[in-house]
Amino acid sequence: MSQKEGIILAVDDNEDILTALRLLVKQHVQTIHTISDPERIPNLMSEFNFDVILLDMNFSMDVISGQEGFHWLRKILEIDPNAVVIFITAYGDVEKAVKAVKAGAMDFVIKPWQNEKLLATISSGIRLRKSRTETANLKMKQRELSATLDQPFHEFIGNSTPMQNVLSLIQKVAQTDASVLILGENGTGKELVARALHRNSSRADDVFISVDLGALSETLFESELFGHVKGAFTDAKKDRPGRLEIASGGTLFLDEIGNLSLPLQAKLLTSLEKREVIRVGSNRPQPIDIRLICATNMPIHKMAKENRFRQDLLYRINTVEIFLPPLRERPEDIKPLAEFFLENFSKKYKKDIKGISLEALRKMENYSWPGNVRELQHAVERTVIMSDNKILQPEDFLLCTSDVKTEDFEFDNLNLEEVELNIIRKVLNKHRGNITQAARELGLTRTSLYRRLEKYGL
Repeated sequence: MSQKEGIILAVDDNEDILTALRLLVKQHVQTIHTISDPERIPNLMSEFNFDVILLDMNFSMDVISGQEGFHWLRKILEIDPNAVVIFITAYGDVEKAVKAVKAGAMDFVIKPWQNEKLLATISSGIRLRKSRTETANLKMKQRELSATLDQPFHEFIGNSTPMQNVLSLIQKVAQTDASVLILGENGTGKELVARALHRNSSRADDVFISVDLGALSETLFESELFGHVKGAFTDAKKDRPGRLEIASGGTLFLDEIGNLSLPLQAKLLTSLEKREVIRVGSNRPQPIDIRLICATNMPIHKMAKENRFRQDLLYRINTVEIFLPPLRERPEDIKPLAEFFLENFSKKYKKDIKGISLEALRKMENYSWPGNVRELQHAVERTVIMSDNKILQPEDFLLCTSDVKTEDFEFDNLNLEEVELNIIRKVLNKHRGNITQAARELGLTRTSLYRRLEKYGL
């Protein structure tokens, strides 16, 4: 036992027992409190954070049944559900020991005790208390974070009908263990939906494991998902559980599932159907209990018809389907999203930016956002960093176009200055504000381009 570790409370109606406990234990723990009256337990627990409570099973009322001890165990656990209680009694037997542990005690020590065994039991109790406290703190942090994020679905910004339909579907599905397939373009927030489903499920206090299948090679797939045993292959220097095993009890999110080859689809399907994994290099199946959520930006139903994706696997993963609409189909959500990102990035970069002008919002609403919400987020972040304006203006947002071609230029008139201004804007957009690249494409020097930018107020 570590020197001077732990705060202990000993409760026994025999003063000689308390003296013996105090003399033995005080050499090994930080503090030991001893009391003969169990009625004092609640007050002491309100004053001290005990790591271990040594509790007699029998007091004056009933000297052999142990009922008083069980009564005070219940009281202690009502006050602190994470309390570590060790029963001490001279009338120990197997039946009472089993009943004590089932009632919530950590262990059961019979008087007269063996000093080394008692100290070892207390040491184990201190470690257990530390572990319970750390676990409780982590769960509390997770609950607080979830409460902040889910007010409700904090990360889902927008009042458009398509997004309201998505939120309604999430609320209906979250509490079930149904497999969910999330469809949508890149940047629409598929992982956000997966995490929202997890946080609002009965598995919320357990793990959420995310796997990007698009980033896994064929050779790494089995080891990553199913795990391996030591010696299974050259670099397998120790046993390692796979993601399916680690996620057991919680939620497994398989992103980019449309990228899986047919042989890997078959292996995944077998594991899901049998609800077990077999680590690479082993023959022993390991049962798993997961809630499965998958996502893809690929036309997976078309792929299934063309035999590029297994129909039976598709049935297994899409008990419920959630489609995330692209941002261009819900332009009314651009304003609240942009304002949300603006507030966050203004705080992050300590910029005093008050808002976005109507003209800038119109520019954003007329843009197609091929990268969806993720592109909008990056555009606002870049603008917050670069702009010195209190109110963001259209020229602050350098929105990217994939290609600049002659046919892309449409002019309201043939005034040369208007034509030049339009071309400069489009080329700057193409190169995301990079002056060197824009000047090169326009056939100008950087100095000449800067003069024109100054001339047109860009």
